[in-house]
Amino acid sequence: MTAPTAASRPEFVVCIDNADYPASLELHKIYRALRDDQAADAGDLRVIDESGEDYLYPAAGFVAISVPERVRSSLHRHPRP
Repeated sequence: MTAPTAASRPEFVVCIDNADYPASLELHKIYRALRDDQAADAGDLRVIDESGEDYLYPAAGFVAISVPERVRSSLHRHPRP
């Protein structure tokens, strides 16, 4: 995945490669991505992982997705522990 432009930073992504982070990321799971221009410039993505904290991961391990408003609202209301 190439680094998205500032106007198109993904809010939600799906993990497609967790080989280096199996304890922190679940394959095929939806994660919330946070805007971090410096990380994006370096090819990374700031993601709220299974710990509930945000960390940098290689952007190539994720695909940006669009989710319906109802799903978006649910994901914002019910953050993972």
